[in-house]
Amino acid sequence: MIVRLTKFFLFFVALCVAQPLFAAASPSLVALEQQLNYLMASKSADVGIAAMDLTTGESISVKGETPFPMASTVKIAVAAAYLDQVDHGRRSLYDTIGKERARDLMAKMLIHSDNRATDKLIYDLGGPRAVQQWLDFHGFKNIRIDRNIAQLLKDPRDLWDRRDSSTPLAMVELLRRLDRGNILSPSSRGVLLNFMAQCKTGKNRMKALLPEGTLVEHKTGTLNGLSDDVGFITMPDGRRVAIAIFTRGGADRPRTIAEAARALYDGFRSVVTWSFRPPITATQ
Repeated sequence: MIVRLTKFFLFFVALCVAQPLFAAASPSLVALEQQLNYLMASKSADVGIAAMDLTTGESISVKGETPFPMASTVKIAVAAAYLDQVDHGRRSLYDTIGKERARDLMAKMLIHSDNRATDKLIYDLGGPRAVQQWLDFHGFKNIRIDRNIAQLLKDPRDLWDRRDSSTPLAMVELLRRLDRGNILSPSSRGVLLNFMAQCKTGKNRMKALLPEGTLVEHKTGTLNGLSDDVGFITMPDGRRVAIAIFTRGGADRPRTIAEAARALYDGFRSVVTWSFRPPITATQ
């Protein structure tokens, strides 16, 4: 009897291991999971996706635990680290850094993806290590900040380098806690989201296929062979979905991001949200 049970157990384990763990989704998002599986199978790029409804907590991911280069999406963390300092009275948005106000540098960084403005803010915070320490202090895992932007661009390109990387799930967790947690004050959160809503880069990515007028607060990232887009999409009923889409290699990466974002929009929109379903609480 024991031998039979052992054989059955080993067969069951082998069967589970053999299944392609391509996507993980809440039960109500199974149809969306299947659609993303089909969509990603038709693409030549390596794609990582994570998304979460910030009201219900329902989520989905594709290669959600695979590290991808953040490129300029790291600028969200840089802005958040600086705004946290503002909330604690250690810095001000009206401080002068290299003859420019910190607020103006942050606007350039998030709206126009200005690399020099980013590096000025990173330097003022104490360098990449200081931003990493901020992430570590708040308990964020699987996000690495090793270099400033100038150093990153100067080094030989390796799209599988673990430095300056994040998993899609880790990025969505950062977005969730910045939006719904207590890391930033309401005023600082408003500054961050206002700048992200004005993002001028990546018009052919997350926003490209969404219905006209959809509120998207996002930040793109680009390197040779890499296209990223992360942020928030507001649904017609007011629910907000945090999304991270990373793509490397292959062809037509912006279109892949646009199609994935539209699939996520339609999939989360179709989910019925019952009035008794508890919302995510504001925790750190």
